[in-house]
Amino acid sequence: MGLSKKEHFSEEEQEIAAFAKAISHPARIAILQYLQKNNECICGDIVEILPLSQSTVSQHLKELKKVALLKGSIEGASICYCINPVAWKKAEGIFKLFFEKLENCDDKCC
Repeated sequence: MGLSKKEHFSEEEQEIAAFAKAISHPARIAILQYLQKNNECICGDIVEILPLSQSTVSQHLKELKKVALLKGSIEGASICYCINPVAWKKAEGIFKLFFEKLENCDDKCC
């Protein structure tokens, strides 16, 4: 596999891509929607609502935690997850700005 070319892109472009990658799977969207409705939960609760194994759910949670969209606290043998409002607002702002820039394109293309 070739070397990554990430260093050729701006920090903003990399940040947009990281958030987009984190939410690019329907299971991750379902996890975020579940957490949004319930405010917090234990990983086992998420496993019960998704048609996925516990290890697969854990991998999806890991991807969301990687960009800090989720935060978790250990409670005994379980981890309680919730949406990280600071990272959520940051992602919202990044995407809003990104789409606002695209809205300024005129209709002269193709």
